[in-house]
Amino acid sequence: MTKRILQVIPTLDRAGAEKQMVLLAQGLPRDEFEVHVCVLTRDGPLHADLERANIPVTVIGKPWKLDPRAYWRLRAYIRRLRPDLVHTWLFAANAYGRAAALACGVKCLVAAERCVDPWKSAWQLAIDRRLARRTSRIVANSAGVRDFYVQRGLPAEKFLVIANGVEPPPSSPITRAELLAELGLPEGVYLVGLIGRLWPQKRIKDAIWATDLLRVIHHDFHVLILGDGPQASRLKKFRDQCQVHNLVHFLGHRADVARLLPHFDMLWSTSGYEGQSNAILEAMAAGVPVVATDIPGTRDLVVHGETGFLVSPGNRSASAPTVNKAVAAGVIRFAHRLLNDAELARRLGEASRKRALDQFSVARMVAGYAALYRELLE
Repeated sequence: MTKRILQVIPTLDRAGAEKQMVLLAQGLPRDEFEVHVCVLTRDGPLHADLERANIPVTVIGKPWKLDPRAYWRLRAYIRRLRPDLVHTWLFAANAYGRAAALACGVKCLVAAERCVDPWKSAWQLAIDRRLARRTSRIVANSAGVRDFYVQRGLPAEKFLVIANGVEPPPSSPITRAELLAELGLPEGVYLVGLIGRLWPQKRIKDAIWATDLLRVIHHDFHVLILGDGPQASRLKKFRDQCQVHNLVHFLGHRADVARLLPHFDMLWSTSGYEGQSNAILEAMAAGVPVVATDIPGTRDLVVHGETGFLVSPGNRSASAPTVNKAVAAGVIRFAHRLLNDAELARRLGEASRKRALDQFSVARMVAGYAALYRELLE
């Protein structure tokens, strides 16, 4: 007899946790698990992926941070569905979803903590601690995320680490020459990618500053920034102030990242904190060497000197508004090495691909969750 699993998540945007939830929902064995997805806040483009997999999706609609009506709608939905296990993702769903499931008498509760979250206030952490007492297991995607929450009072014995999964990337349908022509760039230049939401956590300013300094010794590279967010206009202004508008290109949100990734010569990640970066993992799977800040989560992915390079994050706060010169200097150092040594770049890229597909496969991630569900449901 199949067990009914309900996944509760705030949105179906194209973001890290949402991608992992969809991969899990699609990959769980159908002869064991009947999967349903409940979207707490708003729908998004990943709904189409679930629809193609014949996974039912229900949107609750929560327009406000504090919304009692959304809680009652969610509670009524869970009571009708009668799931055997509820798995919640990210703070809003962890709070509303666990509270509603407990009110409906659900015995098996799994919560997902996906990122080191220094933005959480004392009352938000108090909610996490209170609900953790009645949660069967809390899954973190890296040891760094687990340690962050244990240090803030969540019970260590409740945690299980299941790393993110990545699928083998498809071949790009375009050639490098076609991509360069599409972007209006000259032939023979190197392409550096940055992927992520444009907000303080990602510290894109550090990458723009590094570009300004790196151009003194290299004139044949361009930085492509894929993503959008609240800092977009501010970052473009900073780029123009650094006079690198001809080298740093904001491409906005792209649904075709997989089409571009294989043509990148390296990926930069200057984040101040992460959980476990999907962008880095996808770049590794595409055979792209990575230069990234040495932070929890990322150091689980990138092996310094073997699959890429890790840069010291320095002592400055992850959300400080000024440029972190230590990060910029580290990025310049290792980017210079990769730009000057094609064989090194090729070797690191191949090692990245092997590590991503061997150690961080979707099958491995799904198997970890399926084993957890079986353990709890038995």
